[in-house]
Amino acid sequence: MKLGIIISQTDPETAWNAYRFSVYALEQGDSVKTFLLGQGVESEVEHPKFNVKEQICVYIEKGGEIFACGSCMKSRKMESSDSCPLSTMKDLYDIVKESDKIVTF
Repeated sequence: MKLGIIISQTDPETAWNAYRFSVYALEQGDSVKTFLLGQGVESEVEHPKFNVKEQICVYIEKGGEIFACGSCMKSRKMESSDSCPLSTMKDLYDIVKESDKIVTF
């Protein structure tokens, strides 16, 4: 199955669970693409209980892909990185179009 994950908030527990779910899906043999939208481009926050960065690393190591809204990043003066690569609405459209299921967090 092809999953599209959209993260649009910064709550550490929510982002942590989104990536945990994505890692599980990858381990089941599914393909997963995650798009960070709005506040979601800031979802890689430090938190003592919910290690989002660790989950992102596992997600990428297992073959997950991350895309991030370029306009959302530019409005926050953020630069592209491995965990938050500059992307476009076309990328989001393509993820939605090719996915069997879309899950939002």
